[in-house]
Amino acid sequence: MKHEINPKETSRAYAFEMWMSSSMPMVTLMKTFDVSHLLKVRKRTGLKFNMLMCWCIGKAASQVKEFYTLPENGKLFCYDRLAINVIVENCNGGISWCDIPFSDDLQQFNHDYLELTVKTAKECKNISLDDYMVIGTSAVVQTELDCIVNQYNGIFNNPFLVWGKYRKGLFKTTLPVSFQFHHVQMDGSQAARFLQCLQDEINKIMKKENSL
Repeated sequence: MKHEINPKETSRAYAFEMWMSSSMPMVTLMKTFDVSHLLKVRKRTGLKFNMLMCWCIGKAASQVKEFYTLPENGKLFCYDRLAINVIVENCNGGISWCDIPFSDDLQQFNHDYLELTVKTAKECKNISLDDYMVIGTSAVVQTELDCIVNQYNGIFNNPFLVWGKYRKGLFKTTLPVSFQFHHVQMDGSQAARFLQCLQDEINKIMKKENSL
């Protein structure tokens, strides 16, 4: 569910006053992740790398309370559940997107991911979950990327993560990720904690393998 809250009654009161009317309120952080464990799980189970990455993002975000609030149209809203937005190539040669409800159950998330991405690709129709706080993602896997920056105009305020092709090394596989967020939603300290949580969840992913 989604409901409006009074910014003055939250820990984001100062940030709301400072950044809500800013013409460039978005902040971007970049971090290179060790995704070796994701590759191992993919090879053993056949699960999609992008799905595993998205589940880890949702798992990490669920541990940071700021992800459950979002500034929209000069107001601050609170949510009680998260979703991951995925961009897919559709059957017409263009792109469409779908919101996938986050579940702590990896098997359930994988089921929803496969069902909704296939449906979106075939029907060329976007799927939105308006009552969820949606975390945007985009995987540009055609090439390796160091960084990518999305729009900074304040129209799309949702947090957004982008990555390219992972990089295989001798001892580990790495993936640079760009994380963009609205400064009203969180500060650098919360964003940094989320990025660390994301690496932690990637490191723990093999423990979930036995439940699949």
